[in-house]
Amino acid sequence: METGSDEYYMRLALAEAAKAAERDEVPVGAVIVAGKSVIARAHNLTETLNDPTAHAEMQAITAATAYLGGKYLTDCSIYITVEPCVMCAGALAWSQIATVVYGASDPKKGYTTTGAGILHPKTGVRTGVLSEECSDMMKKFFRKKRE
Repeated sequence: METGSDEYYMRLALAEAAKAAERDEVPVGAVIVAGKSVIARAHNLTETLNDPTAHAEMQAITAATAYLGGKYLTDCSIYITVEPCVMCAGALAWSQIATVVYGASDPKKGYTTTGAGILHPKTGVRTGVLSEECSDMMKKFFRKKRE
């Protein structure tokens, strides 16, 4: 797999999602890239921090803006294992991120269902990257929860 490809960065996001699952968090991971450099990695921490806003994307945005020293991510891409919710899509819009790439769609809580058009007008979107692997991780997590 080529370094710098969508699949490469999504695999890094999947590794973050696995860290979340190990902590009994919903397994969502995110990676933010500037150029070809990873500047932020994060996973869900809502249970750990008792914070409903501690989604992987929010954690990654905070880390990336701290790294860059500014609130805008205009030259960055975020790779997320699952389609962002409306809250995260709104935060990504405010950050003016250049590109959002996600794996699995979320027909119940994803922004395309509940808040389509919320991203910044200049933000590009690519979907379905390693979608089966991303979806399988979520299904496995919730299947285990129901047992």
